[in-house]
Amino acid sequence: MIKYVKGDATAPIGKGIKLIVHVCNDIGAWGAGFVLALSKKWDGPETEYRRIPAAKRKLGYVQYIPVGDNTFVVNMIGQHNIKPNEFGVSPVRYGAIGVCLKKAAEFARTLNNGKTPVSIHMPRIGCGLAGGSWTIMEQVIEEAVGDVPVVVYDFE
Repeated sequence: MIKYVKGDATAPIGKGIKLIVHVCNDIGAWGAGFVLALSKKWDGPETEYRRIPAAKRKLGYVQYIPVGDNTFVVNMIGQHNIKPNEFGVSPVRYGAIGVCLKKAAEFARTLNNGKTPVSIHMPRIGCGLAGGSWTIMEQVIEEAVGDVPVVVYDFE
């Protein structure tokens, strides 16, 4: 179900509508990791993230930001804080990311209407600065997205 490619997730490959998903935190911090690449290419994802009121910026919250022809960035709140807690627990919240990915997959299906191909694109979400495990994340992705094609990018 998951296709792995070398490349840049901000330049998704393939035909049809593309959803670029990534993980955001619940404290309003934007400025490290994949978000830097997003901000370098588009203003919208950061602007829209910063507009989320603190009361709504909860785990499982999702935003869809159109950034170009047939391309959306999906801001997914799936990280609690930005550093491990006092017990060393990573800020990644796999359950929240699963909820977000299910919402993104459902959004993809509504865009598809059986006619236009829609796919989800991402870096190895939650596994860089956030310290998550790709083995776990891969299972979360497969369970959450169902029949929606997924492309994971490993930056060269």
